[in-house]
Amino acid sequence: MDKAILGKKLGMTQIFDSKGLVVPVTVIEAGPVTVVQKKTMDRDGYEALQVAFLDAKESRLTKAEAGHFKKANVAPKRYLKEFKLPVGKYEVGTEIKCDIFADGDKVDVSGTSKGHGFTGSIKKWNFGRLKMSHGTGPTHRSLGSTGANSDPSKVIKGKKMAGQWGNEKVTIQNLEVVKVDTAKNVLLVRGAVPGPIGGLVTVIETVK
Repeated sequence: MDKAILGKKLGMTQIFDSKGLVVPVTVIEAGPVTVVQKKTMDRDGYEALQVAFLDAKESRLTKAEAGHFKKANVAPKRYLKEFKLPVGKYEVGTEIKCDIFADGDKVDVSGTSKGHGFTGSIKKWNFGRLKMSHGTGPTHRSLGSTGANSDPSKVIKGKKMAGQWGNEKVTIQNLEVVKVDTAKNVLLVRGAVPGPIGGLVTVIETVK
């Protein structure tokens, strides 16, 4: 992996390509991120770069976090994340901007999906409901049988039931970078990416 950056989802829009076709895109404020620490094989057992994104008030940080940024001589930031980028290519304090990507690059975008709380089976899994009349009882929106009572006499793991929906890490693979705006630190990525507007996303070159 040679290209990776943190960003903020700004929303969706559409642009026209060279053929005049409409292309739906997600606008991502990609960086700049600052290198805070270099993980080395000798000291840490692996090689990686720790980068920080979005300015933050020092009063919002713990003493350990504030000291970490002060040691690196970097202004306090809101997010910290590690990427397995080439360690020799960057130094502590270096800014990585969206210009590491180019038009036509393929990327994987990860983010935290919108949380919907505890959700019933109809809304979560699109189950059908029972009849509203003829003695069905107060079970119109409940799911049906969850398993046999004799064998295996238990609910099989992974059964679709009511429960928490959303608020989990989601990765969309092999998306195309349609346009890179270096003046505004913005990437336009074809299609939708997970998370709400303003949510943190990770953009890395695709593994496929």
